[in-house]
Amino acid sequence: MNLLGLLGQYPWLGYLSAALQLVFLIHAVSTRRNTYWFFILLFGSYIGVLAYLFLELVPGWRGTSRQVGRRLQPALENLRPLETRIREAREQIEESDTLQHRTELAALLAHANREDEAQAVLHPLLTSSIYADDPLVLLTSAELAMARRDPASAAAQLKRVDLKTSASVRTRTLTLLARAQAESGLPEAEATYRQAMTGATSEEPRVRYAAYLIGQQRPAEARLELERLAKTEQRASRLYKGQEREWFALAGKLRRELG
Repeated sequence: MNLLGLLGQYPWLGYLSAALQLVFLIHAVSTRRNTYWFFILLFGSYIGVLAYLFLELVPGWRGTSRQVGRRLQPALENLRPLETRIREAREQIEESDTLQHRTELAALLAHANREDEAQAVLHPLLTSSIYADDPLVLLTSAELAMARRDPASAAAQLKRVDLKTSASVRTRTLTLLARAQAESGLPEAEATYRQAMTGATSEEPRVRYAAYLIGQQRPAEARLELERLAKTEQRASRLYKGQEREWFALAGKLRRELG
């Protein structure tokens, strides 16, 4: 049976085709597709609909799914136990001793308060003329300096970091720089915190800023920041809550301290 005969026997197929053609035409116009798609969709019936679906829409969906996967990966990684991530990071270095693997392991060790081990992992990079100025190396080294209560050294290294490397590096660098400035009693710490909160990839800058305000005897302003964080947590997905659980927990602790 040909297509015309099939449409004659099942007229609802014709209505479905017309509806899909209209939907895809609207999509083609709104997304500014090539002009020839207008004619194909207008006169091509199911053939035009299928061609548009597989040549224009499906490739875009695949690209979107890959982008979503890349965005979810860091969040899912943060949900795993820290010791498991440290063990796997060591195994990665044994297989492939790269800058990325070493900085990742050093950062994980620093997060676990194992500064001496982290420094030992990072030392070959700090003494290398190739990697000494790498943003991740500088950032990780600054985090270790802060753990040693050496904010001046941390700030000096952080000011060498290229903030254009990535949004994540920018957020981490400015937040840590603000902390170093605050511990050194420098007044520019507040401006740096505000800069870190702009386009931040984490809730850490806002939580750290609230803690800074409390330390500056400005509880009303701190309470306002913490209320905003509470609203963010209420609206957040379960995945984001898991990713940012450390900072949401710290915000809750600060709210309880303020009463």
